[in-house]
Amino acid sequence: MLVLGIETSCDETAAAVLADGRLRSNVVASQADLHARYGGVVPELASRRHLERLWPVVDEALAEAAVTLQEIQGVAVTCGPGLAGALTVGVAASKTMASAAGLPLIGVNHLEGHIYANFLEHPDVPLPALALIVSGAHTDLLVMLDHGRYAVLGRTRDDAAGEAFDKVARVLGLGYPGGPAIETLARSGRSDAVKLPLPFATGASFDFSFSGLKTAVVRAAAAESETGDGRRIKDQTEQPAAHAGGTCPSQFAADLAAAFQANLVEVLAAKTARAARGRSVASVLLAGGVAANSALRARIAEVAAAGNLPLFVPPTALCTDNAAMIACAGTHRLAQGWRSSSRLGAYADLDLEDDVPETACNPQA
Repeated sequence: MLVLGIETSCDETAAAVLADGRLRSNVVASQADLHARYGGVVPELASRRHLERLWPVVDEALAEAAVTLQEIQGVAVTCGPGLAGALTVGVAASKTMASAAGLPLIGVNHLEGHIYANFLEHPDVPLPALALIVSGAHTDLLVMLDHGRYAVLGRTRDDAAGEAFDKVARVLGLGYPGGPAIETLARSGRSDAVKLPLPFATGASFDFSFSGLKTAVVRAAAAESETGDGRRIKDQTEQPAAHAGGTCPSQFAADLAAAFQANLVEVLAAKTARAARGRSVASVLLAGGVAANSALRARIAEVAAAGNLPLFVPPTALCTDNAAMIACAGTHRLAQGWRSSSRLGAYADLDLEDDVPETACNPQA
């Protein structure tokens, strides 16, 4: 089965071709340079850039896979959650392609796509699996009961982990995206040098909240900026481009980055460990853009090992938004007989436990 995947949920314009589970092409056009000057994604600008880039990206993916649209057997597209305008561009283009070529269309939940990034290299992941999805807009802990069946245990109440990384990076003047910059700076810091909270690390809830941790970082940076070595932080906050030009951050900034990263990772690991102990699962999955963070990978590996569970983590290139994961999720849906109707739309707040709206019932169910 040849499936074309389309992903435009945020600031990556992506297309990929999957052939019976083998990746034939995976093209991603990043918008990081466009949004860096603003310190985060500007929805209207993201939508416009998708309009400019989507068709060339699709053409490149088809050419790299050495196939034509007429040879494709299905089109899978992210229909939510995400930025409404950005999603609309991908959904509209996919509906046009599917209709023109007489192909089945399948709407894919973006979070499900992140989960299926693991199946690209490990198609036989043991189920049920405990999955931790950590990205810019989402932090979800759930059980994948079977293909297409999920039970969400907890999700973010405010700032997602990736969003917290970006906001802290902005405070420290590290630019956008913040995750890689924080990870690099944290390597030269001491995680125990600055006292920060461990939000919702204990208790019965599996929900996440990182706004308090982010606020604690902001206050620590502000306090240090008024006295001593932290003056460098204030300068970087006022002129974010300074760090890119070679300004060396203070030791306090490195310590603050290390403490923030360590505490965020520990909260994620603690809840994952508790969920693994309390449920009968056969494996652990890590997914989402923040899954590229080496500290998080190492800590979740310890959690999985403690429970004698195999851990699956996508390659770094497949952690961030891409269309290969959407094509993989779509392939499984199509194989099970799922189809989306011509009324498929963009659903900014789509829940993983709910079926994609305007999707026909599975005839094999």
